[in-house]
Amino acid sequence: MLFIALMVPAAMLARGWSLASGRRAVASAGVEFVPVTPEATAQLARQATHAHRVRLLGLLLGLALVVSTVVLFAEASVFLWVPALAVGLLAGVLLAEATRPRPRWATASPARRPRRSEQISLWLLWTMRAAVAGVVLTALLQVDDLASPVVATATAVPLAGWLLAEAALLRVWLRPLPAEGADVPVDEAQRTWTAHLSVAAASVLALLPLGALLLRAAIDLGDQVTSDGAGLLPVALVAGGFSAIIAGLVVAGFLVTWLRPVRQASPALA
Repeated sequence: MLFIALMVPAAMLARGWSLASGRRAVASAGVEFVPVTPEATAQLARQATHAHRVRLLGLLLGLALVVSTVVLFAEASVFLWVPALAVGLLAGVLLAEATRPRPRWATASPARRPRRSEQISLWLLWTMRAAVAGVVLTALLQVDDLASPVVATATAVPLAGWLLAEAALLRVWLRPLPAEGADVPVDEAQRTWTAHLSVAAASVLALLPLGALLLRAAIDLGDQVTSDGAGLLPVALVAGGFSAIIAGLVVAGFLVTWLRPVRQASPALA
């Protein structure tokens, strides 16, 4: 029962991201229902090109990390290839969102800014932050191993991803809303895409290392357990570790659906 109970957060997170897909559909529909303007078309093309280029750099970074693991660990590096490539790809997603070029359309006067809840569910946002905090806390509890390359990397990568995600979120929140017109739905869709891509990528970078650290802690603690009562803690850590890993994989699946850029075609009511 304890194992099942600790899997509930992963199910709740999956539910939250499934609801976020509805927000994506609404934002896409809003773009489709406005007239096509040269400014909006140029802006969307510019944003898509930027994202493609930076994500390609992320892929190259991932391949470079794979080569580095081969050089450092030889045959033993085979288990690190997928994590290294994933880190590079997710870093590319986060860098693309944190460095998106600012739109060139006119802003509202006086300047108006959206509420955070209009861009992304606060539940998803704080889940990302909680996962990063969990990584740091779990690493600190393993203070004796904090200097080891595995624990240090598993802590540094989520922190770096979180900083990039917060930078991207801050940029879209501080950017004033556009003036009234056809640019408003396009701008809202771009903010929605950036918020969800940033939070999803940072969540994956935090949840998977969190699961690995919890499993490592369970193994270390299991060797020290001598009484039956204390044996529940390793079980809880194992359940929490698997829950975090499953949640990370689920979020990664939803992240893929957000990678397609915002597109504008002919108005649906034309």
